[in-house]
Amino acid sequence: MSVKLTANTSPETATETEWEPPMPPTDLIFDDGEPLESNRHRIAMNVLIRSLQQAWRDRHDFYTGGNMFIYYSSEQARNRDFRGPDFFAVLDVDGTTERQGWVVWQEGGRYPDVIVELMSPSTARVDQESKKDIYEQIFRTPDYFVFDPFVANSLQGWHLESSQGYQPLVANERGWLWCESLGFWLGTWSGTIDREEAVWLRFYDTDGNLVLLPEEAERQNAQAAEQRAETAEQRAETAEQRAETAEQRAETAEQRAERLAERLRSLGLDPEEL
Repeated sequence: MSVKLTANTSPETATETEWEPPMPPTDLIFDDGEPLESNRHRIAMNVLIRSLQQAWRDRHDFYTGGNMFIYYSSEQARNRDFRGPDFFAVLDVDGTTERQGWVVWQEGGRYPDVIVELMSPSTARVDQESKKDIYEQIFRTPDYFVFDPFVANSLQGWHLESSQGYQPLVANERGWLWCESLGFWLGTWSGTIDREEAVWLRFYDTDGNLVLLPEEAERQNAQAAEQRAETAEQRAETAEQRAETAEQRAETAEQRAERLAERLRSLGLDPEEL
């Protein structure tokens, strides 16, 4: 006889049991219809996602998303008391799998390695307190950052130390914070993206170069190709000018030889016998 535990049955009261853990909920929602705080928040989120995808365009061992539900427990799924971060990245996973959200128990228990919350006056306290506690104590996410897209100097970050929890990151001389999990700096950049001029949160590589968006990389490649074409054209023009100069010198030498021959003949000498 095999008895499965139910909600009213415990391992202590069952005589012959085959215990099964409670099944996770299957009625998960992945869109609550709530927009981001502002258009700038939306752009800021996409900048981080798209630039990381561009930087690692030849890699398929990571997943990055934003404004997506992250489900990590049955209780949280039932209460819907936590949606998910504005930006996150998970390493060493199949990045080609299509996902509506990140469901931890469907991902082998994997949590995000990097999280960025884009704060606003209404979310700053939650992002820096209760969410930070979740990322530190439950997710154990190694690198956590917060930034308000409307406040240029608002960037903060923490790195998880196994025995001490989150420790504040110290900015370098440029005000950037190091993201160990990604191997990039996080810092600000002033410019126009999607027709909106602002101070944006961007990635920088170890040499201090801006990690480009796909359209920025395309423009840079086009400019480099144009410069190469201009350089090739200039070299061709230089080679042509050198050839013309050599031809002119040859003509001049020939003319001098002819004048010398005429002078020798006028003196009764045969140039060919000399």
